[in-house]
Amino acid sequence: MNTITPEHNGSGLRIGIVQARFTNPIGAQLVKACTERLVKLGVKDSNITLATVPGALEVPLVLQSMARSGKFDALVAIGVVIRGETYHFELVSNEAAAGVSRISLDYQIPIANAILTTENDAQALARMHNKGSEAAVVAVEMANLLKTQY
Repeated sequence: MNTITPEHNGSGLRIGIVQARFTNPIGAQLVKACTERLVKLGVKDSNITLATVPGALEVPLVLQSMARSGKFDALVAIGVVIRGETYHFELVSNEAAAGVSRISLDYQIPIANAILTTENDAQALARMHNKGSEAAVVAVEMANLLKTQY
């Protein structure tokens, strides 16, 4: 059996990040954790591009534009959707996730989805560092995997 082992060396990779600014303090911490981990994995700071958008529903459109450009090896979606009193939470969460997945498949580019969907602020605060850091690892690993000759 031929087993492809995960590769977490980010040297030479170009990573695009799209952050939803709604609930920006948490989103900013997700970005910080993600970019710090990317640099630790060997991605040059100059090879990381950050774009911000108003909210989670706008993230897929900019991801699509980045994917279409061909300038990136992987992308990261960052944001926070916190449950409120209406059905809006489900709509935003589901549509944002579906958009991220569709763009990844349509453009054959890895997208690490770090759009948190939580019941409250406390859950988002508890997850922001780990989720941002994990997204960096996913982006690098998947970019390297797709560069592998099977």
